[in-house]
Amino acid sequence: MYLNCKTYYSLRFGTFSTEELVNTAVDKGVSTLALTNINGTYDEWEFYKLCLEAGIKPILGAELRNNDKLLCILLAANNYGLTCIHEFLSEHIIPNKPFPETSEKRRVFTNCSDGFIIYPLGAKPLDELLVNEYIGILPWETTKLITLDWKNHKDKLVVRQPVTFQNKTYFNLHRLLRAISKNCLLSKLPVEAQASDKETFVPPATILQAFKDYPFIIVNTYKLMEACNISIDFEEDKNKKCFSATKEDDRVLLYKLAHDGFVRRYGRHNKAALERFEKELKIINDLGFNAYFLINNDIVQYANGRGFYHVGRGSGANSIVAYCLGITDVDPLELNLYFERFLNPERTSPPDFDIDFSYADRDEIMDYIFKRFGRDHVAICGSYSTFKHDAAIHELGKVFGLPEEEIKALQRAINPEDKIQKLVLQYANLLKGFPNIMSIHPCGMLITEERINTYTTSFLPPKGFTGVQMDMFIAEDIGINKFDILSQRGLGHIKECLQLVKKNKGVDVNIHDFATFRNDERIKTQIRDANTIGCFYIESPAMRQLLKKLRCDDYITLVAASSIIRPGVASSGMMREYIYRYHNRDKIQYIHPLFKEHLSETFGVMVFQEDVIKIAHYFAGLSLGEADILRRAMSGKYRNHNRFHLMKAKFLDNCKAIGHPDELANEVWRQMVSFAGYSFNKAHSASFAVESYMSLYLKTHYPKEFMVAVINNFGGFYSRELYFIELLKCGGEIGAPCVNCSYEYTNISGNEVYVGFIHIKGLQTKLVETIIEERTSNGPYLHLQDFIERTNIGLEQLNTLISVGAFRFTGKSKKRLLWEANFLQKKNVPELHKGTPLFGDEPLEFTLPELIDNPLDDLYDQLEILGFTLTNPFELVAEDADKYISAKDLKDNVGKMVTCIAYFIAHKHAVTKNNDMMYFGSFLDKNLDWIDTVHFPDIAAKYPIHNSGFYKITGKVTEDFGVHSIEVYTMFKVGYKNRSYVNLG
Repeated sequence: MYLNCKTYYSLRFGTFSTEELVNTAVDKGVSTLALTNINGTYDEWEFYKLCLEAGIKPILGAELRNNDKLLCILLAANNYGLTCIHEFLSEHIIPNKPFPETSEKRRVFTNCSDGFIIYPLGAKPLDELLVNEYIGILPWETTKLITLDWKNHKDKLVVRQPVTFQNKTYFNLHRLLRAISKNCLLSKLPVEAQASDKETFVPPATILQAFKDYPFIIVNTYKLMEACNISIDFEEDKNKKCFSATKEDDRVLLYKLAHDGFVRRYGRHNKAALERFEKELKIINDLGFNAYFLINNDIVQYANGRGFYHVGRGSGANSIVAYCLGITDVDPLELNLYFERFLNPERTSPPDFDIDFSYADRDEIMDYIFKRFGRDHVAICGSYSTFKHDAAIHELGKVFGLPEEEIKALQRAINPEDKIQKLVLQYANLLKGFPNIMSIHPCGMLITEERINTYTTSFLPPKGFTGVQMDMFIAEDIGINKFDILSQRGLGHIKECLQLVKKNKGVDVNIHDFATFRNDERIKTQIRDANTIGCFYIESPAMRQLLKKLRCDDYITLVAASSIIRPGVASSGMMREYIYRYHNRDKIQYIHPLFKEHLSETFGVMVFQEDVIKIAHYFAGLSLGEADILRRAMSGKYRNHNRFHLMKAKFLDNCKAIGHPDELANEVWRQMVSFAGYSFNKAHSASFAVESYMSLYLKTHYPKEFMVAVINNFGGFYSRELYFIELLKCGGEIGAPCVNCSYEYTNISGNEVYVGFIHIKGLQTKLVETIIEERTSNGPYLHLQDFIERTNIGLEQLNTLISVGAFRFTGKSKKRLLWEANFLQKKNVPELHKGTPLFGDEPLEFTLPELIDNPLDDLYDQLEILGFTLTNPFELVAEDADKYISAKDLKDNVGKMVTCIAYFIAHKHAVTKNNDMMYFGSFLDKNLDWIDTVHFPDIAAKYPIHNSGFYKITGKVTEDFGVHSIEVYTMFKVGYKNRSYVNLG
């Protein structure tokens, strides 16, 4: 009878979660339930699984609507019928094509036995219904049957009780969702845009009573439900089964390719490596992952052939086979990477390769995968954004007609001021966590043996690659493993830097020569000094402080640092404990001898995800498979699931049975759970560290080219201003944009750097293209008049270029050039507007008084037009910074009160145990050295940071493992020099 149920995946319409819908059916004593979300099938397999667990027969289908108009309900009779529904939906959703209004044009099922169509009353005459078509009668529509000639079509009527919301409160939420969807005030919401308030989960007895005079309709409904039978084997592997012709061919091919790589990596006589190599290949084959490895290898080989750089990470980097294939550059033997974190016979989840490409190359890789394995078999995992606190209040505030200022205040408020605000907060709390917008996973791709629409509906996100209405968790549940094709700008830095080094220095750098990088003394010094700005993953203030505290200068320590910087380890206090033990190895007191035996490499601190597995296995006696399940259960995405609580109980029960004291067991559990969901696996950290070394090598030996590459890829922790400052510090001679020397992006020749046109605020892209194309075709611009004639530039854009210094090659002051530009653009010089360039002709001469530029004006022009200056920013500060302390003096003033003038770079908020807000600041001193600050809650509230400019900071110098900071007591904004102030010295 419940043939038309929706969840909140009927976006901005339904209000049931999938689990709540099924649980409500259980409470009502329902034995069969159909899921028919509007134009989608997102949660169908979650629904299916929950129904089976609850002893309910699931029916899968969809409700078709064009905007607010209900067309029909589709129900799958069998698996092929479900495929037909997926394909039909996809054929209309992908091109954003309306569903056919008439049934004659709406061919969904190949055969009538594959599925059923239920129309609302009045949508189609009874005598025109096909064998698999029905009319659904609402319980409150039975009175209309008196006027309907149904006697010759009794078998065509079924019960349709829609289920959309839980009760009156959620009916109100449904109306609010519809108003949000319509972007209208609740008072203006059309009646036809909302459901009937009767669309709740009424008891079966109530429905039977409504149809007591029409028992044949009840019989028809039960027959229809009995005819629907969907089945799926969740354990069956649904991925592409073979890379080559057969599974045996895959086994042989993988061995051949991996063995060739083994010889390259280890030679022919490394017995330990060979034993592990053979062991891995056997397990890979036994668990059916040969094709998975070969597909990943194929992707990487394509990238190599196109000159794309990649970094392979994830738990797959624990594999010596992956290392030999070149999917990763991490040697598992050297790092003693825990093989069971990668694959073990008890592990049901697949190995995990995260393959990073440059953001500029990733789309081509994804396009290759679609073409290589077929668009009918490839898709990007789906995802969805949910309503968060601020968004929920913002959308509901609009629906209730609140002004924007009041909405923003309400987002920060705790207590509402009136009835409307109370309603907004009440329904915002209900709305939080609801799916809002369908999206795609940032990197997960699916490659299936059967057509992708066998399992799900497709859609086309703005990216242009087909996505599916199924997220990674559902995909994994039904046996489809994702391939992670990631994008990051760090590889873009590296790729462009190598090109710049080749062009500017004539040097070919082998960026994969990791053995040389890790033993480079200059690189070791860079890490110890935390001179890592621009380097992948190790440039943030927190990471640089950690490197200094560790005095890290080696690969192994950097691998550990990549994981202990993660939120869980830091917040649990274990990061600080690790640093202490790192420097005091003779004073380590292990919590238990097993920690010394299995975690001596990390001084008894669980740093990596593998450490959780080790301790769960050796300390609590869980099997390796159970230990990995525990590790997964601790992750943020599963922590609220029942699996987590079951594994905690098993862990503590095992500890008790072994004889561990409760206090010890609980402390070990605390350490495990505090960070297991946020730390990296060791191979992942090692992969990050390898890429960090690549960046470090380039920054150390080719610093100017490296910083230009960072600037041009717009990626990093900091704003682009800091990267220009770093370029300045390493000796770059930075020139403002120049119409004869600059390109769209920043370029370098020798030590000379020209800022790219892309950094000029408001400069039109088309003009930039014209400037460069004209210059390339007809040579450099001779003078201002020549430039105007050849580009036909408008006055406003021309003034911007002059003000930023783009015509300094003329030798004329900017003031004079601005005057000339204004004159030349006037109509009294008509020859400039005929489109006939004079080129070699002499420019018009003007008699003007001497117009001299003020150097301070140049800095202000840069600040206004570029957003930053191209010199030391302290040339602009109004106060004399030399009168105050600098960063290098902090070590001699520990515990003392000091005052400094500092230039703001970044800050990070933190929440204390008392839920108060504090933050950590990063500033530069007059010498462009770092000053780190700590702002406790009372100071943070009293002296806010405004995200820019100079500050006079007074506070106490503190020291922590050799790293110095200022605990701020007072902080005041310092102004800029007046533009009339000429002396920049």
